[in-house]
Amino acid sequence: MKKVLLSMVVAGALVLPLSAQEVKGLNVLITSGDTQTQMMGMVLSTSALKDHSKVVNITLCGPAGQLALKEFESGSVKRGDGQSVNPKSALQGLIKAGASVQVCPLFLPTAGKEVSALVEGVSVAKPPMVAKNLVDASFQNISF
Repeated sequence: MKKVLLSMVVAGALVLPLSAQEVKGLNVLITSGDTQTQMMGMVLSTSALKDHSKVVNITLCGPAGQLALKEFESGSVKRGDGQSVNPKSALQGLIKAGASVQVCPLFLPTAGKEVSALVEGVSVAKPPMVAKNLVDASFQNISF
């Protein structure tokens, strides 16, 4: 009986840390101007959001910030099935699905643009909030 009880306590101790470490979401930082790289960020973000029901926070900086501009036309890549897809359309789909999307605070002034140049659903990042998300142990961080 003691062995069974001890086994249950040990098993419970092993399971508790796993449930306490449940991943709540994904922080995605995209800086690359490369269309394939941007698209991979969108594909993984979409999977985290839709397939795994996780919160997704996307921050676009540098060349990737262009994806957030109304006037920007994104390049396309071909999927394995031959269908063309582009990261800007994927980003807009993520916004509609509930992802939080922001541009770095330096992007607009550096690009000579105003907030009104951003597509609907994109805001300007607040560094303390981005940092808070990045150090949150319940989120995974990935950058492209």
